[in-house]
Amino acid sequence: MKYLIFGGAGFLGSHLVESLEGDITVVDDLSTAKYIELPPNVKLIKDKVETFKTTEKFDFVIHLAGRPSPEDYMQHPVETALSNSLGTYNALEIARKSDAVFFYASSSEVYGSAEIIPTPEDYWGKVNPIGPRSAYDESKRFSEALAMAYFREYGLDVRIQRPFNVYGPRLRESGSHGRVVSRFIYQALKGEDITIIGDGSQTRAFLYVGDWVEATKRMLFKPGLKGEVFNVGTDKETKIIDLAKMIIRLTNSNSKIRFLPPRPDDPPRRTPDITKARKILGWEPKVDLEEGLKRTIEWFKARI
Repeated sequence: MKYLIFGGAGFLGSHLVESLEGDITVVDDLSTAKYIELPPNVKLIKDKVETFKTTEKFDFVIHLAGRPSPEDYMQHPVETALSNSLGTYNALEIARKSDAVFFYASSSEVYGSAEIIPTPEDYWGKVNPIGPRSAYDESKRFSEALAMAYFREYGLDVRIQRPFNVYGPRLRESGSHGRVVSRFIYQALKGEDITIIGDGSQTRAFLYVGDWVEATKRMLFKPGLKGEVFNVGTDKETKIIDLAKMIIRLTNSNSKIRFLPPRPDDPPRRTPDITKARKILGWEPKVDLEEGLKRTIEWFKARI
């Protein structure tokens, strides 16, 4: 099997790549990658998803490229929108010319401030199209629409995933690229204040990266999934303040919790309905939050 993986050097991509067997080409501009760990047999090309050109044929074209951190995509809205518009178009064209399976990692952000919790795939979303998060939210929604257009017009085998707050080793913790789980762990291990944006009552559903890899492989390889969309996450809802307290406990840290001003348009709750993944993929999360955090903490301990 031949794989072309955009964003394959990043957090999600690196975990997926090391689980695959075959001829793997990774295209990544390395703009958000920090912990780059790829097997030696992987071909890495430094380029953007929107500018990469090739005449090679592939069995799978996988689009994971993007800026998933809110601080990062709000600081770089143009780059964010381009990777999920021109970039998605470019990746789809490569897949069409190869007659490949096209896999798109969308986002739970397409639901916006969802009014239905847990949120099923057939919920249309409640998103501010011109707000500070819109370059990410709306470009993800556009990418889904474009992928489905390729499915309907060309019969391309497109498969869309909406992952919810995946975490684990290699998840960047620093600067505007940092994500909440890795940032909290880093702060706790350093004895710094744990900084919660908002009052901590907002909820997320945290999925360990190993469970994400398993769901993704089932989506890639199971026949008969043309044009299907799946939520991939845990249906266990966790308050951010409870996450912070759990990390303080698991790291035996003396860190205090400090609250920062809330982000605009930050969804107050987020949890997926994963009934469809359970029924069609035969998948559900196996690693609970405490166990996943312990594994992630141990990884970070070895690097701090």
